[in-house]
Amino acid sequence: MSELKDYRIAILATNGFEQSELEVPLEKLRAAGAEVHVVSPEDEDITGWDEADWGRNVPVDVTLSEADPEVYDALVLPGGQINPDLLRLNKDALGFVDAFFDAGKTIAAICHAPWLLVETGIAGGRRMTSFPSIRTDVENAGGIWEDSAVVADNGIVTSRNPDDLDAFVAEIIEEVQEGKHQRKAA
Repeated sequence: MSELKDYRIAILATNGFEQSELEVPLEKLRAAGAEVHVVSPEDEDITGWDEADWGRNVPVDVTLSEADPEVYDALVLPGGQINPDLLRLNKDALGFVDAFFDAGKTIAAICHAPWLLVETGIAGGRRMTSFPSIRTDVENAGGIWEDSAVVADNGIVTSRNPDDLDAFVAEIIEEVQEGKHQRKAA
């Protein structure tokens, strides 16, 4: 499979990411031919959260301080409760997300990761979904929340939970193939 040959995708995460929400997109996007880098504020392996306990480590390919959004075609934001909550307090992480948005590149957020879209102002006026517990956060930020496996709105892809991963990754592939999206800055 080479649907994404010559494309580069960043996955932004830190400790406490939902295990499957990082590993499944990483594996499937690489299988589709993309060069995928795990980007993190940490400079060593990061540890996932797997259902009710700490999960497996994932190597960090590029530290956030060294990552250049210009070299990537898309950004994936895995969820879990811990990971996006930590990242939404990190000004460099928010700047990284903003850079993808401002450049019209695909941003994909699953589960609690739409918190980063709320924090950056990207959620405002946009159709999206998320884990149900942050629906109110999305709506309070001006997002138009819907209960769907995947929602795409002008290059912003959102999903609810690990059960939606197949639809989430398929939509990421489609949005990346469409190229840059014309949208107003958040």
